[in-house]
Formats: sequence, structure tokens, C-alpha cells
Amino acid sequence: MTSIPIEPGTAQWSSRFAFIMAAVGSSVGLGNLWRFSAELGTNGGAAFLMIYIACIVFVGIPVLMSEYIIGRAGNAASAVGSNDDLANRSGVSKVWSSGAWFGMVASFLIVSFYCVVAAWVLAYIPKFLFGTFQGMPAVEIQQQFGTMLSEPNTQVLPWFLFFGLVTSWLVARGVNKGIELAARLLMPIFFLLLICLAAYSIISSIENGGTADALAFMFTPDFSKISPQVAQSALGQACFSIGIGNAIMITYGSYLPRDVSIPKSAVTVSLVDTLVAIIAGLAIFPVVFANNLDFEAGAGIFFTTLPTAMSNAPGGMIVGAAFFFLAFFAAITSSVSLLEPSVAFLAEKTGWTKKKAAWITGAAIMLVGLGSLYNSAFFDFIDTGLAGPILAPLSALLVVLFTGWRLNKAILAEELSGPGERLGRFVMFFVRFIAPVFMGLVLILGTWSRWIAPLFA
Repeated sequence: MTSIPIEPGTAQWSSRFAFIMAAVGSSVGLGNLWRFSAELGTNGGAAFLMIYIACIVFVGIPVLMSEYIIGRAGNAASAVGSNDDLANRSGVSKVWSSGAWFGMVASFLIVSFYCVVAAWVLAYIPKFLFGTFQGMPAVEIQQQFGTMLSEPNTQVLPWFLFFGLVTSWLVARGVNKGIELAARLLMPIFFLLLICLAAYSIISSIENGGTADALAFMFTPDFSKISPQVAQSALGQACFSIGIGNAIMITYGSYLPRDVSIPKSAVTVSLVDTLVAIIAGLAIFPVVFANNLDFEAGAGIFFTTLPTAMSNAPGGMIVGAAFFFLAFFAAITSSVSLLEPSVAFLAEKTGWTKKKAAWITGAAIMLVGLGSLYNSAFFDFIDTGLAGPILAPLSALLVVLFTGWRLNKAILAEELSGPGERLGRFVMFFVRFIAPVFMGLVLILGTWSRWIAPLFA
């Protein structure tokens, strides 16, 4: 299938492979590396992983399929436009479009702080390449990260601007020459690097027991570790990792050719995303256990624990640089997907070219991102106070309710017809009855723990 001119409402993925790579590239990001390792380490290892996989199957896939359906069925390029169109054709209130609105705002806010985390990743690459961490005591390595955060002008700001500009440039090039090209080039390299790093970690840690300890931690569940908090964290991470509730997959669905099976694509993307998260764990935890480091370090496992493990390992500086290059590839494919919903909406509503809309929106996200760069409280507010616990789950909840109960039955049947139809009808049971319950719980529990419970503490 040949590429279609890249204009709002007409652009399409050039092939199913291109779509899968772009969708996987969107899902496979720092959430699978930085955040997944942190959540797995602090929430009981295998117990968390077991619940996480269940959340992917019973909640992630249904929500993802719903977003693809809305995107492709709606006659618009933007998530809001698609939702508006389907609400009109289904004879229901456009209030249902608020799901896309919340998701678009969430993706805009997330990409603003995502640029900051990506800048940290980029700042670490030269540190490894030039041997900064080699032979350095663990305490000093931890201090390096703290110093980087306290001196953003010299160590982080240039990388922040670079990453924001690259993201804007790729989105400005359009679906085929920008987003799709980046995914098709970077994702195969990403997979190869990830597998090689996991193999290095496993093999190099066998002799001192790190591999055995890591495998036991990741795959032998301690059921006493299961708690409502662990379940909540697993469900939240599943949603964050796949990228649901951010209007991304609605927008990507709008570029989806008619001959691509939506149910099969939703399953494929979700399973690949989960596999990448597990392999990332295998790349990180063996060296962590081999060096008797803190596997419950949370977000610090990526920027302090991992460099500590690599500082004295044979070839550690090269391996460390490769790992952070890997993280950069994951970050860029996700950041372009996070920026795309806002760009598609702006181009659709104003009539601007994709290029103009991308550069203006990119400038806006970098402006907001400066708040996260210079103020950790602002970073935390967007990540764990607004986008994570409220906007994204609210968007996902409204999406599955609309798809399951309000979308015109004929439109739904048409989107599910063809290859994978039986699978699609099976998943629709979870869209209607399971996913709304759990997305509602994510919204309620996230809002309670972040905003209401502290008032009574």
C-alpha cells in the first residue's frame, strides 16, 4: 500500500507493519524501562508482575481496542474530532467527546515532563562514554544524579531543548516521513539492543548468583506481597505503559487502513509491550542483585543503581552507554506519539499545516516542561497529581463506556468485521463489563490516595 498525502484526515500508515511499529514504539517507552523497573522493584517483584499481566489482558487490551475503533471509525484526524463525529452519528451528546479531550490534555502534560526525563537519559550517555562513573564509589554516583537535578542549566537544559526540538521536528514531518520513519528505523534497533543487554546481564551475573536471584524475584510470586496498593500500582502501570487514556491510540487509529484488524492489532501491541517490559527487567535486575544493590530504589534504580552496577563491571561503561541509548530510542518514539494528538487537533481546528501546528505545539510543551525541569514539585504534580491519577484514567473510562454502550451498533460491527472478528466480539465483553469497573477504580483510588487521603493524615 502506498503512502497517502500527509494532511489532517487523509494520512495513513503505509502498511500494517508500519502501524504496529509506530504503535509499539508509542507504548514501548521509558514506562517500560525507567518506570516499570521502579514499580516492579518496590511492589514485590513477581506478585506485581502477575497482576500487571492480568491488567494488560483484561483492561489494557479492551481499552486499546476501543481507542482504535473510535480513531478509525471517526471521520477526523484528531481524537476529539473522531469522538465528536461518532457521537453525532450515534445520536448521543458530544459530552462523550470529553474522553478524548481529557486524554489529549493528559498527553500534552505528560510529554512536557517526558522531555525532562529523556534529558536525564541523554545526559548520562556521555557520562558512560567518557568513563565518568568508572571506579566511582556508590555514594558519589548517587550524588552525581542529585547534582544534575540541582544544576539543570549546565547538565540538563541543553539536552531538554535538543529532545524537544527533535520530537517537534519528527511530528512536523507528518505520519509517514516522521512518526512512521522513526518507528521503523529505531524500534528494530531498540529490540536488538534490549535483547543483547538482557543477555549480557543474565550471563555476566550467573556466577555470583545475581541471575538466579533476579529470576526468583521476577517469576516466583510471594503472594503475601499482594495488597490493594500493589494491585493499584500494577493497574496504573499497565495503563501508563500501553499509553491508553492519552488520546494517542485514537489519533493513531485515525490513520489506520481498513484492511488492518483492530482486535488483532490491540492484542499484538499489548503483548509486545508486556514482553519488552519483562525483558527490560531481565536486563536490569540480574546486575542489581549481582552487586547487592537496592532493588527497591524506585525511580533511582535507573539513574543511580544501574550506573553503580556498571561502574566496575567489565565493559560496563560501553554497556551502560548502550543501555541509555536504548532508553533514548524508547523515549523518542513515545514522545512523538504523545505530541501527535495535540498537533492533529490544532491542525484540524485551525487549518494550519502539520508543520506549523507541530512547531507551535512543540514550543508550548517545552515551555510547560521548563516548570518540571526547574521545580520537582511541579513535575510531581503533573505526573502523580494530575495526568496519572485523574486525566488518563478518566479518559480511558469514558472511552470504554462510549464504545461499549453508546457507539452506534452498526459502526461498531463494521470496525470489528473481517479478520479477528470473533476475537473482537470476545474482547467487547471486557470493554462493556470489566474495563469500566477497573478504570473507575484507578480513577477513584488514584484521586483518593493523591489528593483526599493526605487531608485526613
